[in-house]
Amino acid sequence: MTKLDDFRLMFGKRELVPIMIGGMGVDISTSALALEAARLGGIGHISDAMIKVVSDNKFNTNYVKEKLQRYKFNVANTDKSVVHFRLAELAEATKMHVGKTMEAVRGAGMVFINCMEKLTMNAPKETLAVRLRSALDAGIDGITLAAGLHLGSFSLIEDHPRFRDAKLGIIVSSARALQLFIRKNIRTNRLPDYVVVEGPLAGGHLGFGMDWAKYELSSIVADVMAWLKAEKLDIPVIPAGGIFTGTDAVRYMEMGAAGVQVATRFTVTNECGLPEKVKQEYFRATEDLVEVNETSPTGYPMRMLKSSPSIGAGIRPNCEAYGYLLDAKGQCSYIEAYNKALEANPGAKKVSVKEKTCLCTHMRNFDCWTCGHYVYRLKDTTTKNEDGSYRSLSAEHVFKDYQFSTEGRIALPA
Repeated sequence: MTKLDDFRLMFGKRELVPIMIGGMGVDISTSALALEAARLGGIGHISDAMIKVVSDNKFNTNYVKEKLQRYKFNVANTDKSVVHFRLAELAEATKMHVGKTMEAVRGAGMVFINCMEKLTMNAPKETLAVRLRSALDAGIDGITLAAGLHLGSFSLIEDHPRFRDAKLGIIVSSARALQLFIRKNIRTNRLPDYVVVEGPLAGGHLGFGMDWAKYELSSIVADVMAWLKAEKLDIPVIPAGGIFTGTDAVRYMEMGAAGVQVATRFTVTNECGLPEKVKQEYFRATEDLVEVNETSPTGYPMRMLKSSPSIGAGIRPNCEAYGYLLDAKGQCSYIEAYNKALEANPGAKKVSVKEKTCLCTHMRNFDCWTCGHYVYRLKDTTTKNEDGSYRSLSAEHVFKDYQFSTEGRIALPA
């Protein structure tokens, strides 16, 4: 029987197991998880989402506290245009996170970083440039450009000495998005080293509208491959979203994919950054608990569990401490939704904000339970403990199950 291990992801002469673990913020795809993927010969992602929060947790820095102190005078003000990140601190935090991770790499695989364009941080171009350049400075193997078209991202780093050395890839959900990116970046004479084609069953933010259900990953992958072939472009294609077993992965490899990106099954591994109580929520999830909603301030639909504490919560915007989704004018749609809820409930001590959710605070507290469509199948990948809880898995177990399983089977832990 054909298994995923019968294939290899090729970057030039470098051979990798064709498994890429997707980037999940905020530090859900931890360094430990990425390093396991690399040790096993595949590709792991860390994320630079809310990088200062990650740094405070990992390296005992005080970026969040100090930023709040600087802008405490503005907490009650709806106008957040004065709230800015110090670029030197942003660079420092990124270099610490990436540098420490890269120092620990063992094995034949690679570690990439996921960079979301939608983390606009009140200065979209300037902050993104610092994030990208600092990751390259710290020796990251590759950068996956996510959550946006990234039409100008290559130009932000084209003078960097590692611009043609590091692997650079982009996540798209249509052939048209890839076409726009490549045409925009012709001037840099630099093609992406890989393209992650993310389908409608993926977790977190989606590159579709609320009509996501009418799309299918295999069709999008076929469209992307057909366009690349017509243009005589040899760019590895990596499907993502809803690939739950090694057999699912093999189907895409037989279509001509270079590898697959997977994430949902790794959310319940020991190396994942989610608290144990949240992992148990994922294990207990049923299909009817999974929804795609429009509560994200980014403007993208988002898949999550209906039971997420973030849905309908009424947290006061804490942009002075966080503020990762403030646009260039210091605005965020959650602030507008929160103020609207206050106006509708004058004098209320507590309000419920249904329209949008404060992603910064809720992701920081692991209260926004984003997930892939097949999260409800996680209970079938493990066994129960005597107390009724589900047994967490090792990243190695899940990785090797993808790598060696056949006939749609999933290996349970010993």
